[in-house]
Amino acid sequence: MFKKKNETIAADGTKQAAKNTFLLYLMTIAKLIFPLFTLPYLTRVLTTDSYGAVTYVKSYVSYVQLFVDFGFILSAVSDIIRAGDDKRKIGYITGHVILAKLLIGLAWLGISFGVIYAVPILRAYKLYTMLSVVGAVLTALLADFLFRGIEKMHVVTVLFVTMRGIATALTFVFVHGDGDLLWIPILEIVGVLAAVSVSFIFIAQYKIPIRICSLRVAFRMIRTSFIYFASNIATTAFGALNTFLIGIFILDSEQIAFWGVAMQLITAVQNLYAPIINGIYPQMIRSKSAKLIRNVLLLFMPIVLLGCLFCFFAAKWILLIVGGAKYIAAVPIFRYLLPILFFSFPGMLFGWPTLGAIGHEKQVTVTTVTTAAIQVLGLFLLILFGQFTLINIALLRGATELFMLLFRMGLLIRNRRLLN
Repeated sequence: MFKKKNETIAADGTKQAAKNTFLLYLMTIAKLIFPLFTLPYLTRVLTTDSYGAVTYVKSYVSYVQLFVDFGFILSAVSDIIRAGDDKRKIGYITGHVILAKLLIGLAWLGISFGVIYAVPILRAYKLYTMLSVVGAVLTALLADFLFRGIEKMHVVTVLFVTMRGIATALTFVFVHGDGDLLWIPILEIVGVLAAVSVSFIFIAQYKIPIRICSLRVAFRMIRTSFIYFASNIATTAFGALNTFLIGIFILDSEQIAFWGVAMQLITAVQNLYAPIINGIYPQMIRSKSAKLIRNVLLLFMPIVLLGCLFCFFAAKWILLIVGGAKYIAAVPIFRYLLPILFFSFPGMLFGWPTLGAIGHEKQVTVTTVTTAAIQVLGLFLLILFGQFTLINIALLRGATELFMLLFRMGLLIRNRRLLN
């Protein structure tokens, strides 16, 4: 009888995970479609220097965004799940998380003034950079963590489509050349404000009373979420830090543009992994099901392998379609980055949805931070020995992704008894 009951619970959990994943995939399709609309357009209407600057500012703003998010997409979701149906408690958590994110965002507005004047490329585009930072800070008002926690994934999709859809559509209207560059962050801000308005409409619809009691609670939540944030910020060593250092040590906007286009394609594919990881995370917290992880691997790893092979052989045509003839030079860079796609899917799966779900949050952070430290060390060794080239950076990036996969796999094997 107990076996049958457990099987029923596991089946229900798998169905809910599949539903969550499907809804998050709708958002990811939107996340892919919008950049695929604007990327070929911007690479054609902007010079490589201006597009390189856009890429570079985006890498800096991604740091700001990570600080604003501060791991709450994991810690707050977990808190809200544990709150169950207590809407007052959910509102209490939501209010203080939003306050905490705003405090962090405002601090970064001040920090950004100093960073802009310290980095030549950002200084050359200081107003563009500051507007981009403002857009990132305003996302603090989005309560997407709330809707993930109460498993209303369709709301998360609606918020994203609203935010990106408005910015994307208006880009074609207002951006026609280098002189229109400032419209890009302005339109991002308009999209974020629209999404924030929609999110509060849904909060009212679900009758969740947002409550803020004190700054002390917000700071306590920041401390609690630090372990998740440490893991997330470490992952920027795999992406944004590379671009940031390229801008400092290579100082060639065209090279930044080539790297930016290649990495944007890699990131677009990795975004396809996120709905799977995020979709099963709430269910893994409840069920800790080894079968669910195994089924995900068996289903998706063959698809990942075939996708990597297709991208390798079709690299020239992909970059020709996405960037145009002037980005064909990025083909070798794109090919050397492809191992990231093969190693990152199981690496991500063995992270928060598996090790995190069985109570090893610290170990997930340790694996990420350790791998990031190796990546950073590798980058500075390349600089020290005069080998800081885009190809070598791509090779280093793939090697560190493999290291993280093996590290997490070893920890999972050691703790497999904690899975059901």
